[in-house]
Amino acid sequence: MNIDIQIKEVSLRVEDCLDFVHDPGCGGVDIFVGNVRNQTQGKPVVRLEFESYQPMAISEMKKIAAHAIDALGASRVSIHHRVGSLAIGEAAVIIAVSSPHRKAAFTACQYAIDTLKETVPIWKKEIFEDGEVWVAAHP
Repeated sequence: MNIDIQIKEVSLRVEDCLDFVHDPGCGGVDIFVGNVRNQTQGKPVVRLEFESYQPMAISEMKKIAAHAIDALGASRVSIHHRVGSLAIGEAAVIIAVSSPHRKAAFTACQYAIDTLKETVPIWKKEIFEDGEVWVAAHP
C-alpha cells in the first residue's frame, strides 16, 4: 500500500514518515512538519490540545492522500497527526510525499496540508496563561 495515515497520542517522528515514503523510483521527497508555536498574534501560548473524530478524520486523510496520488503525481504519502496535549516545539502534524520528480512532491504535500486543515475533523485549542480558545474549527 502507498498510503500511511496515523493519528497518535504519542510524539510524531519524521523518520517514520520518511521511511514509509522511501521509494527507489522517486527522486523527489517533500516533508511538511507543523510544530507548536510559542505565540499566536503576539500572545504567549502555553500548550495546544488537539481532539478529533478519528473514524472520519482517518477517512478524510485517506481521501487527501489518494487524491495526491491519483491526481497530483505522488507515489507514496504519509500523514501523521497528534491528538492530546502538546508542548511548545512538538510536532502536531507531519506529511511526507514522494514522487518521481520534485514538482509533484511539492504540489502534493502543499495540497495535503491545506486540505487537511480545511476538511479533516481535528480541532485545536490554544492554551494561554490567562485562558484558552478553540481555533481553526472545521467539520
